[in-house]
Amino acid sequence: MDIILKYFPELSPVQIDRYRKLEDLYLDWNNKINVLSRKDMNQLYERHVLHSLSIARFHSFAANTQIMDVGTGGGFPGIPLAILFPACKFTLVDSIGKKIKVVNEISKALKLDNIEALNTRAEMLSEKYHFVVSRAVTAMPKFLPWVKDSFRQDQTGELKNGIIALKGGDLTEELKPFQKNVRIVDLHDYFEEEFFHTKKIIYLPA
Repeated sequence: MDIILKYFPELSPVQIDRYRKLEDLYLDWNNKINVLSRKDMNQLYERHVLHSLSIARFHSFAANTQIMDVGTGGGFPGIPLAILFPACKFTLVDSIGKKIKVVNEISKALKLDNIEALNTRAEMLSEKYHFVVSRAVTAMPKFLPWVKDSFRQDQTGELKNGIIALKGGDLTEELKPFQKNVRIVDLHDYFEEEFFHTKKIIYLPA
């Protein structure tokens, strides 16, 4: 938890309490339904929570922004972001029902009323969003068709509506089709820990 306070020292007492509770909640649920790697549980706050919150260092969502987290898995990046941005609405989507069960139970335990969790595929939804976020779901050429019709026309801030994706490794080939529009941010610009040296944020405007 210290690593979260290191980079986000202005958290409210309610936010701090919610982040602190994540460890016990994920330990409990991961023993019932394996949604996170066992070896990663010891680094939950660095590898999952802080990694998710890197999106907040890239862009601070204005109140009433609607965000869809595609392929949320156990709730990342959606749950950490929903704690940080309580005035925004988050729709967490995954095609695997047991993962959405975990998201629902953790959201309920934390009293996060700004989260809706759906067991479906993004391309099946008719609702529109300002931003789509994701973490290591699939290559962008495959991902984009799933969400290309998911964006609202109105904006809630200066950053144009679009995709904010967390990725790692060499993305040269994957992002070639988007090189005129894509923006790539190295996470080691935000965080000094070694884990983030190969991690990136990919922003693609709608």
